[in-house]
Amino acid sequence: MDDLVDRVRASGLLVEGQPVVVLLSGGRDSVCLVDCAARLSGAGVVVALHVNYGLRPEAAGDEEHCRALCERLGVALEVERAARPAEAGNLQAWARDVRLGAGTQLATTHGGALATGHTASDQAETVLYRLAASPGRRALLGMAPRNGLLVRPLLGVTREETAAHCTARRLPWREDTSNEDPTFARARVRGRLLPALRAVHPAAEASVVRTAALLREEAEVLDRLVADALDPGGRSIARDRLVGLPEALARLVLRRLAEDVTGVLCARAAGRLDEVLALRDGGALDLGDGARATLRGGVVTVEPTPPRPPPAG
Repeated sequence: MDDLVDRVRASGLLVEGQPVVVLLSGGRDSVCLVDCAARLSGAGVVVALHVNYGLRPEAAGDEEHCRALCERLGVALEVERAARPAEAGNLQAWARDVRLGAGTQLATTHGGALATGHTASDQAETVLYRLAASPGRRALLGMAPRNGLLVRPLLGVTREETAAHCTARRLPWREDTSNEDPTFARARVRGRLLPALRAVHPAAEASVVRTAALLREEAEVLDRLVADALDPGGRSIARDRLVGLPEALARLVLRRLAEDVTGVLCARAAGRLDEVLALRDGGALDLGDGARATLRGGVVTVEPTPPRPPPAG
């Protein structure tokens, strides 16, 4: 299965001699990734991180499996044990935050990247889930191969290919039964929606992944157009300039201003364009998600929404 290793090497996300922390659950994708990282970066610069949430009866076995695997590959292993607080919300979101938080801290300490085992199969599931749950072009962009410290070297590889790689290399993996639990929306996409799309066309999964890649490239062009439309400094735009832009681009400009100031996604901001353009000088409009647009001296600026005053008395 050297073809898979060559494809991962071609991504440029795993480089010989460069430190990398690999998130290792013990499943086929992460086992494949830690093996590729050891072969491409060098086992001495690879650290695997396993998070034991203690939520499943198999948790202790998963941890021991990861220890044995890392010992075989000559890779250092760090184990993070996490207990879910009673006030924690969504289980999967909490687990993801713990995993990425611990991984980012470890990668920063080692001066390297943080690699996850997301595959092309995960990419297709992500696009379909986001398309169903959150409208807008960003839902179609999927996951980026690189996002700051985070890299996804297997994003061009399917789940079937990672399984074949592990089988050929005689690397056992663990199965997480929660991945098939229809209680979770992602599992329903994996177990029901994707098979239905493959029944329509066998290349459905690959088509979704390819579409996301093309849209990501086009999004870079749109982002440059948005940046060019803003005033110097990128914090405001003249109202007359905003009026003169194509409506679709004007909506993107307004959303960019809102997201830059809040640091969070502000999908609702784009839908308030007409109301922003109708503001009188000195007026303000809450855009939602913690952003407020103001018009002063003919210039539109977006600021954080001020806190509500305490109740009287």
